[in-house]
Amino acid sequence: MSIAVRYFSRSGNTRKVAEYIAEAAGVQAISTDSADAALKDKADVLFIGGALYAYGIDENLKKYLDTLSVDKVGKAVVFSTSWLSKHALDLIKKALTDKGIAVENETLYFKSKAVDGCRDEAVRFARKYI
Repeated sequence: MSIAVRYFSRSGNTRKVAEYIAEAAGVQAISTDSADAALKDKADVLFIGGALYAYGIDENLKKYLDTLSVDKVGKAVVFSTSWLSKHALDLIKKALTDKGIAVENETLYFKSKAVDGCRDEAVRFARKYI
């Protein structure tokens, strides 16, 4: 099974969660603004995360989501961090389902202040899908 972890993070909180997930999956977490972010081969499971910025997700993450297709993603698992709202989860899930990509119902969310102590929970969550 092939696993990929992609994220966009301004503050570093979502990056930390992505790295915990990637550690559990034995892969590298890659930022969506990296030249290496494109999926070269199909990912059976794509963990994809971002946060809410001014009531929406970052333009960089939106553009990355636009590049994804059902022939490159078996299913997506969504995660997020934020100070106030879980709304980024819904926005990411909608962008994926609008493209016909299967998305797991269960998501992973941490308030930004809780990120440092979330490693074990993030690893347990990731292992459900790998």
